[in-house]
Amino acid sequence: MSVTIDSASRFHHEQGANLALTCPHCEVYSHISLLAAPRFEDLMAHKPRYVGVVYGCDSCHAPVFLRYAARVYGTARIELSPQYIEVERAREKFSFTYLPEEIESLLREAFVCYRADALNAFASMCRRVAQATFADLGEGGKLRLFDQLNEVREMAVIDDGTFLAVKRVIFGNDADPHPAPPPLDAYQAGVLLESMKDLLHQAYVRKGRLQQAMMVRRFFSEEAADKITPFPKSG
Repeated sequence: MSVTIDSASRFHHEQGANLALTCPHCEVYSHISLLAAPRFEDLMAHKPRYVGVVYGCDSCHAPVFLRYAARVYGTARIELSPQYIEVERAREKFSFTYLPEEIESLLREAFVCYRADALNAFASMCRRVAQATFADLGEGGKLRLFDQLNEVREMAVIDDGTFLAVKRVIFGNDADPHPAPPPLDAYQAGVLLESMKDLLHQAYVRKGRLQQAMMVRRFFSEEAADKITPFPKSG
């Protein structure tokens, strides 16, 4: 994928009108349209490592700021990395209701780190969330989550390098030769985020919702049974 700024200060992105993300303001997954990019002359004069570009959300029309790493400063064009960094991220949505208090607290902090683009801190917080979850569910629960992570890999078609990094974060421990969580790039952090949400949803949210639904069904069935008037027995 090519992202460039030419000598006439025109910004070119191969995705063009198909570029979309979750807006940090209206929190709607929407296409975004280019509003402003820096001038070619200014970039060539200073050659910054990162280039900021302003888009507008097609849903709420609020400004959305993206940051691209500068790859090559050429005489006719500036080549940027195709992977952008969201300067502002939307709040992550997750049903915390069924999570144990400790896990909920750690997960909320992990989301804060991710939104602030503190990816190493985010990986460390995910490790703590995983450790707290394993302590709560026991060894059997840990094995079930390991199998579930492999299912996520198959369903989402995650590449080997990204999967190994995510697995090291979630299932690593102090006995490993390299116990610290590995450094993650923006894509790997996103995959880790979605993997953690899926694992915790299956372990707690789905179970809690099913149990609550069954309790409601039992309540109404018992209430209906109490209202049934039995036929009198014939003498």
